[in-house]
Amino acid sequence: MSEKMLVTQALDERDLLVKKIGDKIQKIRIVDTKKKNEEKTVTDHVTPDEFGSAASASYQQIMDLIDRYQRIDAAIVASNAVSVVKTSYGEFTVAGAIALRNRIKEGGIYQESGAFEKRLAAQMERQYQLAVQSADMKNKGLESQAETMRLSILGKDSKVKDEKPLEVVDAYIRENTTEVIDPLDSQKKVQELREKMDTLLTELDTQIKVSNATTMVEF
Repeated sequence: MSEKMLVTQALDERDLLVKKIGDKIQKIRIVDTKKKNEEKTVTDHVTPDEFGSAASASYQQIMDLIDRYQRIDAAIVASNAVSVVKTSYGEFTVAGAIALRNRIKEGGIYQESGAFEKRLAAQMERQYQLAVQSADMKNKGLESQAETMRLSILGKDSKVKDEKPLEVVDAYIRENTTEVIDPLDSQKKVQELREKMDTLLTELDTQIKVSNATTMVEF
């Protein structure tokens, strides 16, 4: 006879079964010893027949729990493959939404290597900051060189009104100034990526919970 329950209930029972199965495996007694001249086993102090019955019952309990776990898990997987959730970035099956959420959160099989958008944003931010720092440093050095050139042309105390000689210095600065080349407007892209991931993660969490709380599974 089949059973029906909400996905949230199925998930809770599946988690409980993991613990219950683990506990029973840890406690199961299937092998003991007995002296030939004694009637009962050494550890459990029961007859071999009693020990055998208890071992068989314990084994069967574990196998029944494993079978129930498998049926519930299969029902959840099947439901996740067809149930659909909607986000501002499109529709996903629950299975796809869970996989995407795990990737964004660097969980499951992905770990850090799967957080593509996060890694891309960090790389873009890093390159931009390094380029800005490099340009600033070079331009400060250029300004120092230009000041030396000005002093060489005019002298520290000179008050020459004709500034034409200084045009050479100005031209030198214009030609040698370092600028940051940022065709994608990386800072805007970084902000967009991070906002998208934050929004999508929130929506996925919410929609998965709603779906689990309203979808029935049968097993």
